Amino acid sequence: MGFFDSELVQKEAMQLFQDYQSLMQLGSGYGKFDREGKKLFIERMEAVMDRYRIFMKRFELSEDFSAQMTVEQLKTQLGQFGMTPDKMFEQMNQTLERMKAEIDA
Repeated sequence: MGFFDSELVQKEAMQLFQDYQSLMQLGSGYGKFDREGKKLFIERMEAVMDRYRIFMKRFELSEDFSAQMTVEQLKTQLGQFGMTPDKMFEQMNQTLERMKAEIDA
């Protein structure tokens, strides 16, 4: 069975995408959130990023050709911006840490 043939993988990918899209829509109003709303948004964003990091690690560890091609495509796309997957996650974490610091300031 291929990596993407797994019902579990398909379900997790769809849920992750939907959760991320919902957060992005919600985040457009971030500036209007009260302190607790901002904290909750950041916590949810951290949770989605953790899930995404785990999902990407599954791709990297898989021996499935399509999974490996997905990893290479992501690396190529990020490389066009001078990024790597690790750098992308690092920058996202830095952004979330700055957001937390702004709340506490």
